[in-house]
Amino acid sequence: MAVTKDTPVREDLLRIEGLSKVFDESVRAVDDVSLRVAKGEIFALLGSSGCGKSTLLRMLAGFEAPTAGKIYLAGKDITNLPPYQRPINMMFQSYALFPHLNVWDNVAFGLRRDGMPKGDVAERVESMLKLVQLTKFAKRKPHQLSGGQQQRVALARSLAKRPQLLLLDEPLGALDKKLRESTQLELVNIIEEVGVTCVLVTHDQEEAMTMASRIAVMSEGSFKQVGSPSEIYETPNSRLVADFVGNVNIFDGQVVEDEADHVTVSCPECMHYVGHGITGTQGMAVGVALRPEKIQLLREQPQGPHNWCEGTIEDIAYFGAYTTYHLKLKTGMVLKVQQANLSRHNVQDPTWGDKVYAEWSADSMVVLTH
Repeated sequence: MAVTKDTPVREDLLRIEGLSKVFDESVRAVDDVSLRVAKGEIFALLGSSGCGKSTLLRMLAGFEAPTAGKIYLAGKDITNLPPYQRPINMMFQSYALFPHLNVWDNVAFGLRRDGMPKGDVAERVESMLKLVQLTKFAKRKPHQLSGGQQQRVALARSLAKRPQLLLLDEPLGALDKKLRESTQLELVNIIEEVGVTCVLVTHDQEEAMTMASRIAVMSEGSFKQVGSPSEIYETPNSRLVADFVGNVNIFDGQVVEDEADHVTVSCPECMHYVGHGITGTQGMAVGVALRPEKIQLLREQPQGPHNWCEGTIEDIAYFGAYTTYHLKLKTGMVLKVQQANLSRHNVQDPTWGDKVYAEWSADSMVVLTH
């Protein structure tokens, strides 16, 4: 959710200051990260394997001790508290359900261990099973449930103790693609209904974009950009972020003109007129990022000197809702173009070997200086 002047300001629940984790005296798994997560927010740590996101999550849970830095929850320093003293629950990718216990007893396990009165346990478990719509499966064992149902049991167990902070480690990674997509919004709705603050770790950009109100893109132990899904996608601050989140074409060129409201970049493929300034210098080397869905394919050559190029259709990939065209330019660069399939059959669509023109608007690009 993007913050506007009308968006109510929420107090921070989680605050991380200068947190680092070094293994074997040389490997910096997490490198001096700071972060604030608001109460009730769903925040995603997004990055490829080995970027440090799971190590950061384990430090929040208390399973790893930080090498440096502080962790505050609701204003209290919990950096050195053991896991069992933190009002935090963590849901693992494997779900870690007890195979010998039925659904009801799995959800009740943590409550009983905390010594909650029997009547209160029953009331809490019933409310959790109702929340995740599993009341009629209460007597089943985990192996008698589908992957999506097991995931909801694990969520119910995590929420039953009413943690201040819920940590999700690749929560949908064990599900197939179709089930994962249908479960994403269902999971968000349950978390929002309970009102718990959530930090989610994932390498799946679609999962992060769908579930989180803000995302931190991680690489080599540090945050490369933090922002809303639309900010991360539409205005990436580096090549790394642009290339990691979604598909992108990146042209390499040099600044020809830089004004407050536009910048002109000369590339071997074409001249770009970009609708924002960068406070750069003439001749400065930059990249121009252009998303495939923001490009139009034309049969006729566009007018004007900017924001178009000519090429030949080298490959076509049909995905149902859209088609991706691979357009080989004269320089050898392959430009990816996505076109929505608005009709079932269109004889006008380009095909292999066709010479076509690609065109885009001034506000569809982002200039990357690093």
